[in-house]
Amino acid sequence: MAMLSLCGLSDDTLFKSKYEVEENEAFETFQSDNTVNQMNLYSLPGNPVENMRMITARDTMGRPIELNFHHGTTTLGFLYQGGIVLAVDSRATGGQYIGSQCMKKIVEINDFMLGTLAGGAADCVYWDRVLSKQCRLHELRNKERISVTAASKIMSNMIYYYKGYGLSIGMMLAGYDKNGPSLFYIDNDGSRTPGKVFSVGSGSIYAFGVLDSGYKWDLTDEEAQKLGQRAIFHATHRDAYSGGIVRVYHITKDGWKHIKNEDCDEIYDRVKNEAK
Repeated sequence: MAMLSLCGLSDDTLFKSKYEVEENEAFETFQSDNTVNQMNLYSLPGNPVENMRMITARDTMGRPIELNFHHGTTTLGFLYQGGIVLAVDSRATGGQYIGSQCMKKIVEINDFMLGTLAGGAADCVYWDRVLSKQCRLHELRNKERISVTAASKIMSNMIYYYKGYGLSIGMMLAGYDKNGPSLFYIDNDGSRTPGKVFSVGSGSIYAFGVLDSGYKWDLTDEEAQKLGQRAIFHATHRDAYSGGIVRVYHITKDGWKHIKNEDCDEIYDRVKNEAK
């Protein structure tokens, strides 16, 4: 070690390949840029695709690896006379590999607003947390809660700035404000679409089949919650990339309420027994 210091060398330059050295330097730069200035914690360090390639996109022989992410999920949301119901599954997958069966795919933005996750889990969670910060800042500056329309526009503008950078986002933003209940769909191109019924993810076609047959505006609260759970359950039964726990939330003028978590296997057994 003393001889290395005398010669102005380090372990990195002597014993590691140039690709390992480049990866270490890239990671150190990424880390320092996001910790020196606290405001940088909410900004991406340049092009996230390039940063990802610098850190992880070479094999042990130094050959480049194509980054090709496969996603799977089922989320849904709909408006009805009693407010908004959101329902999601909890399975996180990378291609055919199941990474988690308990992923929380609904993020609490504030006491009256929720966001759902579909696409890249890290991308969705990151930007939902950024939006939560922006909504709180708006509330502190203006002494009133931000509207769902304004929050969805902020999210759309932030994501549009990184259009083409490799983000993978298909989220719903739902909430209740002074104008009533609102539901928006926002994707990784910055598109922002208001609507009454949405389902997002690989299992959404199966969820839509249930929603189309059972949805109506004048549902009771119990009927709406059961419809959301049933739609997600049927999607998890048919879509290999969806599964785990079905979570149901209900949003009213008094804020959001977590209704239930129920395992898909338990729902299957219950439905099977009811059919006998």
